[in-house]
Amino acid sequence: MNMKRISLLLLGLFFTLVSSAQTQWIPVDPDDENFSESCTSIMVGKKASTDGSVMTAHTCDSNYRTWVEMTARKKFKPGESEPVFWGVLHNEEPWDTRNVVEKGRIPAVEETYAYLNTAYPCMNEKQLAMGETTITGRDLLVNKSGLFLIEELQRIALQRCSTARDAIKLIGKLAETYGYGDSGECLTIADKKEVWQLEIFGSGPGKPSAIWVAQRIPDDHVGISANIPRISNVNFNDPDFFMYSNDIKERCKKLGLWDGKEEFKFWKINNGRKPFSIREYFVLNSVAPSLNLKYDAEELPFSVKPDKKISVRDVMSFYRETYEGTEWDQTKNLVAEITRRDSKGNEYKDTIKPVSNFMSNEMRALLNSVKPGVTERVRGIAVIQCSYSHIIQLRDWLPDEVGGVAYFSFDNPAQSPRIPIYSGTISLPSSFYVCGQHRYREDAAIWAYRETNRIATINWDKTRGILEPEIARFEDDMFRTAPSDEFEATELIKAGKSDEAKQLLTRRTHDYALSTMQRWKDLKAQLWSVFARAM
Repeated sequence: MNMKRISLLLLGLFFTLVSSAQTQWIPVDPDDENFSESCTSIMVGKKASTDGSVMTAHTCDSNYRTWVEMTARKKFKPGESEPVFWGVLHNEEPWDTRNVVEKGRIPAVEETYAYLNTAYPCMNEKQLAMGETTITGRDLLVNKSGLFLIEELQRIALQRCSTARDAIKLIGKLAETYGYGDSGECLTIADKKEVWQLEIFGSGPGKPSAIWVAQRIPDDHVGISANIPRISNVNFNDPDFFMYSNDIKERCKKLGLWDGKEEFKFWKINNGRKPFSIREYFVLNSVAPSLNLKYDAEELPFSVKPDKKISVRDVMSFYRETYEGTEWDQTKNLVAEITRRDSKGNEYKDTIKPVSNFMSNEMRALLNSVKPGVTERVRGIAVIQCSYSHIIQLRDWLPDEVGGVAYFSFDNPAQSPRIPIYSGTISLPSSFYVCGQHRYREDAAIWAYRETNRIATINWDKTRGILEPEIARFEDDMFRTAPSDEFEATELIKAGKSDEAKQLLTRRTHDYALSTMQRWKDLKAQLWSVFARAM
């Protein structure tokens, strides 16, 4: 098959997927049949990071809403209550109440904190931050009569808490009091001092409550959650590293999940599945190769001390990871040699790899029908079905307005640039308030990146040389200019000019957002020119 026919085939598959995305909203993303593998969260303790910051992160790797806003503080009068909602993961704009249901109400507090409102709310003005991954668990534990879904527990904790420990206690109390109605979830909860991993499940039949355990990542360690329960032996006598639901032992016995004699291994009780897969192994083994971790082991350490300290840019690199060049590279058997001619007409051999690790299930099926077993589905960290992602850095030596920063990106994290959103950022560009999942919308920020990124996957071998340098250029500039902007904001806060500092940080966020959106729109035309020449 010549290159023109290959290009036509790839273009045809591209237009099929894009046209379906523009005309209808598909509940399960067609590019990820195993949609439960929908998030990755990496955690870094303050003594494991190069600068003493604490980090947590999140990829929202499924069809959840992509509108994002900074939600301001709210005040309530004594005796007032506030609603708890179901259905906020799929609305099209912040004010869109279609399919959003008020499930119940809880007592309000006098005043709430401002927070960054993503589908899974992620950071507040006090440098409290969260990542999330769905870990499912046993069907026996699900109790739909519970009031809370995980995203509402995140929202309320961010509105009311300033530390990870307080957030865990509040989430646990609310879930036990009012009931947890979701499937198994993991929250990676961090503040400017420490980071914890909370795994929470329903309480099974009867009056809804919750079963949960939180384990602290040691300050000099790195951890990861990637859709599989990972908390193992629970030390009920170590409150500095473990928190748990009040009647956890009794409930687990009553449900027949623990006999009271064996070790209390939480992952065995709530799921029973081996507590890691490729993503967990890859990250932990990459940061601590000296441990010689084995992929065929029954368990991996809950967290590891890295051989060398980890920077926030190291974490960003992990979120671009597709295992290229490793045994899990889906394209390792998809390399071809072709004959080309130079400008003088001389023939030479060239190696091409036009299919990327971002291939759709349809492309994988097609390739395997031509040659069975030529490629297999391997879940990378960077995936094409990603809605958005963030790496959040928390720094206790800076004022809260400046110290917390979410490096945010829309769409595939291996193809999109990141935008700094600070704890003190007041607002976001108007296009951030529009979800791009239901239909193609030019006023939705995500499509500024997604359209270009999808075109790039027609032949990633050709286009990555255009996109990847642009990602690196924006990232270099972001970290080059950050110290001066953050210093200026800090000085304004010291001078009692907090509002001016917030405005400065907000301008920085807007500038990066608008400049990257415009550049990705410009790149779209450049990429089409590449394929015009190729045809």
